[in-house]
Amino acid sequence: MTALAADRARYDRATAHLDAPVAIVDLDAFDANADDLVRRAGGKPVRVASKSVRCRALLERVLARDGFAGIMSFTMAESLWLARSGFDDVLLAYPSADRAAFAELAADPKLAAAVTVMADDPAQLDLIDASRGGGREVVRVCLELDTSLKLLGGRVRVGARRSPLHSPAQVAEMARTVARRPGFRLVGIMAYEGHVAGVGDAVAGRPLRSRAVRLMQAAARKELAERRAAVVRAVRAVAPDLEFVNGGGTGSVQHTAAEDAVTEIAAGSGLYVPRLFDNYTSFRGRPAALFAVPVVRRPGVGVVTVLGGGYPASGAAGQDRLPVPYLPEGLRYDPQEGPGEVQTPLLGSPADDLLIGDKVWFRHAKAGELCERFDALHLVEGDRVTATVPTYRGEGHTFL
Repeated sequence: MTALAADRARYDRATAHLDAPVAIVDLDAFDANADDLVRRAGGKPVRVASKSVRCRALLERVLARDGFAGIMSFTMAESLWLARSGFDDVLLAYPSADRAAFAELAADPKLAAAVTVMADDPAQLDLIDASRGGGREVVRVCLELDTSLKLLGGRVRVGARRSPLHSPAQVAEMARTVARRPGFRLVGIMAYEGHVAGVGDAVAGRPLRSRAVRLMQAAARKELAERRAAVVRAVRAVAPDLEFVNGGGTGSVQHTAAEDAVTEIAAGSGLYVPRLFDNYTSFRGRPAALFAVPVVRRPGVGVVTVLGGGYPASGAAGQDRLPVPYLPEGLRYDPQEGPGEVQTPLLGSPADDLLIGDKVWFRHAKAGELCERFDALHLVEGDRVTATVPTYRGEGHTFL
């Protein structure tokens, strides 16, 4: 029996009492992935990206481990909910326009001490001030640095379009704006190098593209390390008591951690290891989060139909955004249909061994987005479900 076949047998035994669709997290794999993130971080704390987990129980589990500290959240409402739930270090990774949430933040000393908001434009500070509604608490601010690699005088850009703050001078000027403004305190800098951390450099069957990606990433890491160090020096001249400089992502942990200017690493997807993280030369994780859907039809030889399964991930539409049939090995989509909202035909010789009611296990393309489809995650240890915990959705929250 292969290792994957053994995993399938374990998961089937563990969930034999559960009707599919069902989602699980293999805790042995989850914990091993957490250990690997800490190892690659080289002694710098790892801040957990909540959008890649979306389950309070698993956030608590990973933050109880050595090497992890703090949460990187994705909305203001989520940030306040987490702070009220006992998480005392929440960095909001994206600017917000949630006026009601800003009013709550500015009126509550506990929330204001626990939550740090993101800014890269004075207009965002204006919106926060206009939302205070009489609240007088000082708002903690983190500035985001644009990490994109600009070539040919800026005519070519590689990287996500995020912050407008690219140069040390631009970030320092924004730092001065925050420092001069009553009611705000600058505490951190964040820079997410998505073109390094979130792009695989070993795409199966595409050796030339993979080499081009590796060359681009090597150039991007060098340029960003130099620019980030200059940015941190410029900002510390304005705010010498800066608390943290956050960088990285699952795919670049060890590279970002090697920069002296960086004090902490952000990562989250590396805990679940979705399919988009299969194409990296720098690390190899264990798939920990899976979902299963049941076989409901057998249309013919080499074909089964499963219920649902059409859970595409965000990003530019393409095959790499689709979940992938994982167990049993050897199943594939019908190219005429793909994964469907209500049913999905699957092709391949393993289909002939599947019976009505059997589970087919899938991996999602991205990490936390799977939790928007399920109310609960069943936590598997060995061949048993040892706990069932709610996702954000299961607690009544769909923040985006």
